[in-house]
Formats: sequence, structure tokens, C-alpha cells
Amino acid sequence: MFKKILIANRGEITVRIIRACKELGIISVAVYSEADRTSLHTSLADEAYFIGNSPSSESYLNKDKILSLAKEIKADAIHPGYGYFSENADFIEEVEKSGIAFIGPSSKSVKMMGSKTAARQLMKKNNVPIVPGTTEPVTSVKDGIVIAKEIGYPILLKASAGGGGKGMRKISSEKEFADAYDATKREALKSFANDDIYIEKFIENPKHIEVQIIGDKHGNYAHLFERECSIQRRHQKIIEEAPSSFVDPETRLKITEAGVNAAKACNYFNAGTIEFLMDSNKDFYFLEMNTRLQVEHPVTELITGIDLVKEQFSVAEGNKLSFKQDDLKIHGHAIESRIYAEDSEYNFLPATGHLHEFEIPSGPGIRVDAGFTRGSEISMFYDPLIAKLVCWSKDRQEAISRMIRALNEFRISGVINNIPFLLEVYTNKKFISGNFDIDFIEKENLVEKFQKDQTQRDKGLDEVAAAFAALMKLQENPFNNNGIQNKNIDQNKWAGLQYE
Repeated sequence: MFKKILIANRGEITVRIIRACKELGIISVAVYSEADRTSLHTSLADEAYFIGNSPSSESYLNKDKILSLAKEIKADAIHPGYGYFSENADFIEEVEKSGIAFIGPSSKSVKMMGSKTAARQLMKKNNVPIVPGTTEPVTSVKDGIVIAKEIGYPILLKASAGGGGKGMRKISSEKEFADAYDATKREALKSFANDDIYIEKFIENPKHIEVQIIGDKHGNYAHLFERECSIQRRHQKIIEEAPSSFVDPETRLKITEAGVNAAKACNYFNAGTIEFLMDSNKDFYFLEMNTRLQVEHPVTELITGIDLVKEQFSVAEGNKLSFKQDDLKIHGHAIESRIYAEDSEYNFLPATGHLHEFEIPSGPGIRVDAGFTRGSEISMFYDPLIAKLVCWSKDRQEAISRMIRALNEFRISGVINNIPFLLEVYTNKKFISGNFDIDFIEKENLVEKFQKDQTQRDKGLDEVAAAFAALMKLQENPFNNNGIQNKNIDQNKWAGLQYE
């Protein structure tokens, strides 16, 4: 068993990994930047080392410092969490050469799946359904227009090295193609240092369904069922569920088998996720593979009882999977909300500040994964994720009710957050019924509706404040010094106003 693990990350995922280490008696090692000197992951770890200045490029993305530190402290393994170096094949290869174990897949597997076009080619060869489109980069506008005509509009132009919704454009007609082609290539180069782009058929009204897989170094594979990840804003997931209420048992067998086949195709080991688009007929198509642990892994843990992080440790040590496919069953339903420091009223701009108040909900079926505590600073340097709230119950409807209750119990002050917007989603009738796809937020105009509701709310609070100020001038009662009622105050209006 590993004795010491260095976690090359920060925030809630580092806290999650530290807790797994502590339960197994493994020494946990954290790294931190200037901005994270007092962060929760720094104080919880058994050892913590300063790694550089606040910008990620000078700290969490400084591979030379991280590798040098790992060797110096004699770490047995490095866990990358997600983001940063988790899918960086060059970094993984350097770790492999150093003799330190990497808690994740091999650099070869990551390279095979890192290019979207190469991954599409591999999936096609291994009978995993792919979205109609190219398996090679498109090299000119002229060629692209010909291909687009063959596939049929609408199409998507996508960065080959892309992810997270970047480097992607929908094109509805030929006249849009040239401008979109140039813009997509520029964005791809800027975001991924690679301007290769390819064409996919645009799937109308799809759902985003992903399959959690895990494999060991002995050729054993298993899936841990699917997750529903269709509630997205700007192609970024904000709510995830397991299992999907849209996927029936027959479709589940097909899509999970395809997920395992995708993992086998690249000789994958450790935890990974195969992402699919699924249309209204329940036909599904390979989207991409995330060669790492996912942000939304807790919902899978809650419905299966499997600790994915501990299983990652075990696989990296060379052990066989601790379970077989037939051992796994779906138990109940789990939902995760990503709680961000962002201003939902002002185009979801990231927010910064200190958490003056941070009280998390509790009770049956409640899990909170957070990288912060009261007094922590949400800085401008990193992702604005504050916490993940995960609720489990025996069925989806009760899990939603539990989530609404828990979100209302959350107490956060000092930093603006998206909890009010999340509640807007959870109380939407179509969401509750399961009738949604990846364009749900746009189709329901939830952003506009939310902002309008908040404007009305703020107007009401302003009226309350004005009325209260008037009362204060009258010595906190509606009568003047002679005991005569002040006619300038509308008593009925004052009585009807409430704080929300």
C-alpha cells in the first residue's frame, strides 16, 4: 500500500482525496499557492508545501516544482485530481519515468483519447457509435463546405484538442461557414495551442449522458452505470444525477457496454468517463472520454456504495478491482448541485471575497464536498466552485425535494453565489418531470426569468427599506409626537410587504 501521496491540486477535490488517505492511514501531502496559504486543503493535509505564486501557471501548473517536491519528500504516488495535470500526457509520462506512481491512466491512453479526432477514429474501429462527421481535421474552408453539405446542416465545428465548451460553434447554413471556420480555429489555438478543428453533425435536442468506467492493470473492467448531465449553462454542467430518469434498462445495457468497449479500445486502467449524446429516440453517440476522475463522481458513489478515490489508489498500486460487474446494483437516486461564487443577476460573473458565513446543510442523505470553510477567501485566480451539494434518496422526486430543502439550509455570506438560480431550476415543472435536454436553461428562458424575478424582489425590498426608514423617523411607530397618525404612510402597503 502507498505510504505517502502528493495531491497536485487544490480546493474541494484535494480535500476529498485527503480524507480518503486519512481513512486508509496514508500520509497526505498538499501543495499550495500564495492565495491558498490558509485554505482548507492546506490545513487538513498531513504535510503541506508552498509551491509558488497565486497564478496557476506559477504554482499548480509548475510541473518541475511538483515533480521535484514529490521526489524530495519521497512520495509513493501523485494524484492529480481533475483539471490541471490530470489529462496532461507529457506530465504523466514524466511521472512514470520518475518511478513515482501516477494515480490515473497511462500516458499512452491519455494521448490516444486526448485528440478528439483520433478518439473518434478509435471509437469507430471498435464499434462505439460516433456522431456523423469527420475523423480527420478539416484543413480548409472549401473542404469543410463540401463535407458539411454531405452531412447536412446544422453542424458543429469543434476544436480537436477542445473541451469545456470552448472552441465550438454551431453552423446552420453554408453562408456562415467561412467566418465560423476562422473564428473556431483562432479560439482553438488560443485555448489549446492547437488549431485543428473537425466537423460533427449537430444532434437536435440531445441529452448528455455519461458512463463511469474503471479498469485495472490486469485487464478487468466494470462500469458504474450512467450519469445524467444535461443541465448545463454555456456547455458547463451545473447539475448532475445518477441514474438518468430517461435511460431505460435496455438502453442502459447498450450504453454501458459501449462505455466499457471504449475503455478497452485504449487499454485504459483507473477511473474514467465516457461521454455520449443521446437523442430523443435513445440513440447515442460517443462525444469524448475524460481520462480522470469527474467533478460529479459523488452521485455515482452514492448509488453504488463504491469509493472511487480509494479504488483509484488500489488500481494504481497494481491490485485487481475490488468488485465484479455483477456485484454492482443501482440503489436509489442521487443529485449534485455545483455551488459557484458567481452573480446570477449579472451574466454569472465570477464573484470574489471572504466567506463571512458558511454553514452547510445536514440530515439524511446529504453530502457536501467543499474546499472552503468560514473565513476562507474566494480569489480571482481559480475556478469559482465553492462546494458540491449532493443529495441521495430512494427515488428522484424525493431526492429533488431533499435538494431544495438542503439548498435553502445553506448559509453563505460575503460572496455572491448561484443558489437562488439553482432553486429556479429545481422548482421548474419540466425539470421535475425529467423533460429536458442540454438546451433546457435556454429553452425555458430561466436566466431571463430569474433576473426579472430578482429585479422585482429587489424593488420590493427597496420599498420595505424606504417604509422602514420612514417609520424610524417617527420613532419606530406611525404616529407623530402628538399621537396623531401620519397620513403620508400607506399602512395597508406597509402591512403587506415582507422580506423574502
